[in-house]
Amino acid sequence: MNPSRREWAFCLLILAICIGLAFLDLAKIPPAPSGLHARARVVAVDDSQVLTHLFIRTETQHLTVQLLNGPHKGQQMTIVNTLTGKLEFDEFYEVGATILVEYDAVNGRPDHGTARGYYRLRLQGILIGLFGALLIAVAGVTGLKALLSFIFAAMVLWQLYFPLILRGWPPLATGLAVVGLLAAVIAFAVGGLNRRGAATFAGSMLGVLLTCGLAVLFNHALQLHGAVRPYAEALMYAGHYELRLTDIFIASVFIAASGAIMDLAMDIAASMEEIKRSNPAIGMPAHMRAGMRVGRAVIGTMTTTLLLAYTGSHITLFLLFMAKGLAPANLLNAPFVAAEVLNILVGSFGLVTVAPFTVVVSGLLFRR
Repeated sequence: MNPSRREWAFCLLILAICIGLAFLDLAKIPPAPSGLHARARVVAVDDSQVLTHLFIRTETQHLTVQLLNGPHKGQQMTIVNTLTGKLEFDEFYEVGATILVEYDAVNGRPDHGTARGYYRLRLQGILIGLFGALLIAVAGVTGLKALLSFIFAAMVLWQLYFPLILRGWPPLATGLAVVGLLAAVIAFAVGGLNRRGAATFAGSMLGVLLTCGLAVLFNHALQLHGAVRPYAEALMYAGHYELRLTDIFIASVFIAASGAIMDLAMDIAASMEEIKRSNPAIGMPAHMRAGMRVGRAVIGTMTTTLLLAYTGSHITLFLLFMAKGLAPANLLNAPFVAAEVLNILVGSFGLVTVAPFTVVVSGLLFRR
């Protein structure tokens, strides 16, 4: 088959799998009871029951809203906005705000409504569309394949990995299998069904396996448990007492690093292919040395990427420690900070080693 047609067939296969995954239900968990959802505009606000202390609001805000879509479009109803006093969860609305409303239909009329936050779904859809259009406009067919890989990764995690974990599958083995599947699809979809894709896949998996092993080793040495992750305790309260939270935490370490590892492996494999294409007579030792020069140039920035990504997600935590004047030893010794240190350093180990792994594999694959 023509290489171009083969890659298009591969893309169609991935698209078909994504469509199939959308209808898959492995968790077998009945959906939580909920009513109708609609976009609504706030037309009146009653704050008489709201208690305010400094910047914290509690109790209940009563809103009169007009439904903008759904079976009861155009009708008005009164809903409640429960304020818990937690800024990360609460939202306070004013007249003119567009929000998401959940409600029941009673005798053909909307009733028992609750505010579910500012309406963000339309803008999120626009952002996703713009991202896909930009990706295709800049990278062409490769961008289309990257977009399919992005969708495939999201579907596999949401429709396969998470439900299997809830059903009691071992998090580490299942996580490695899922990452292997993602690495294969991403490597061969973006890199092509060729030696470049094979080198990317092999280098990625070697880096992920090393990251997994180091995560297991150092997690035990640092005496960390899975409850250091947000909502882990709430997950147990929801009835999933049998979950192996520590293994889930370890799996999250190599899953989080796997994207950057695949990125670096693709960079090295593509560079090795271009070097061989430009100089077909180059010997394998010289080819590997050239690939390592490329790898050394990108390793530094990739490890900094992990540091900035993890640090950026916990800026407020670091600011809190600084504002209280606590010693750096207290900060670094805290279990949730030690968990992020493990994330950064173990992920960086995988990034540093994936370069020589991919160089060696590429050198063997491209030796002719």
